[in-house]
Amino acid sequence: MRMKEAIVALGALVLASCGAQPKVEMTDSGLNPANFQVELNGKKTDLYTLKNSNGMEVCITNFGGRVVSILVPDKDGVMQDVVLGFDNVADYIRNPTDFGATIGRYANRIGQGKFTLNGVEYDLPKNNFGHCLHGGPNGYQYQIFDAKQLSPQQLELSYIDVDGQEGFPGTLKSKVLMTLTNDNALDIEYEAETDQPTIVNMTNHSYFTLDGDAKSNLDQLIVINADNYTPVDSTYMTTGEILTVEGTPMDLRQATTIGKNIDDFEFEQLKNGNGFDHNWVLNTNGDVNQVCATLSSPKTGIVMDVYTNEPGIQFYSTNFLDGTLAGKKGIAYDKRAAVCLETQKYPDTPNKTDWPTAQLNPGEKYYSRCIYKFSVDPSVVAQN
Repeated sequence: MRMKEAIVALGALVLASCGAQPKVEMTDSGLNPANFQVELNGKKTDLYTLKNSNGMEVCITNFGGRVVSILVPDKDGVMQDVVLGFDNVADYIRNPTDFGATIGRYANRIGQGKFTLNGVEYDLPKNNFGHCLHGGPNGYQYQIFDAKQLSPQQLELSYIDVDGQEGFPGTLKSKVLMTLTNDNALDIEYEAETDQPTIVNMTNHSYFTLDGDAKSNLDQLIVINADNYTPVDSTYMTTGEILTVEGTPMDLRQATTIGKNIDDFEFEQLKNGNGFDHNWVLNTNGDVNQVCATLSSPKTGIVMDVYTNEPGIQFYSTNFLDGTLAGKKGIAYDKRAAVCLETQKYPDTPNKTDWPTAQLNPGEKYYSRCIYKFSVDPSVVAQN
């Protein structure tokens, strides 16, 4: 069964069964696990809850390997849900989005849906301005992962991506390990092995709203530890250049409000991206112990530091939300209501051979790591 057909069938099952589910204990974030439970082709979807010793909670569904909610304390000790999402599987099906999803086999764009590997050209689906985006229309965000809750603070998700799916070569066996640590970090580790040479670039596509209200991100502060970025054309495709951020609105090396320059469309890159939707070339050189980006909210005092072993990060200011989607608790998600910070290989790396490679060969192991660590700005607390 093609995934689109499967999604329709799964939606029918969910809609038919939601009312028949037995009452179960709600999560701290207000989610009902029964609304995430359905079976399709022998695979069950569910909601998994991670909790740490500080009362922080992360809820994840194996439908798309999605982070559904993240509860963290704000400056007043009030728990805030800091990611966008839906409160049932049916809405994830009805509204194809990347909210909270595990992205693969190749995150971001591949130009014209083509790449050549070892002399063989591969054709991929073209699902975004003539390019292949996030693994195609049947990418990992619409697949059902096998899930094992290893402990109250750790979940393992696995998925076998067969040879030829969405045009990619090789059967890829992938695992995603999500760990909620006691220092309030969501630590995500990706592993994969292949039986043929292929390309791999996995990431998480959570939409973060540290204000906790999903209204506007323009007053939130962003820092990206990068001297350079990869510019894009009007189809959001990287040009192959690596340009300095110096003297441009792309210079986010010091804390800057997201709204400061976001609509400065006289700067061509912001016009091309309809705001921020670009990859930054990180200064961290793969050192997962260095902060590569920081997002913070003056309103709640919540700070999120990002760490990764990857060479790049995509900062997307959710320019295409328009208020027509209602998420958890019926909240409408307005334009620029959140921020995505996707650690990654650079977009279209397979077609730009001088960039850090995304190739994986038999006998090798792909490993990628991203840590989202939450805290409260002590200076905001001191003001209260």
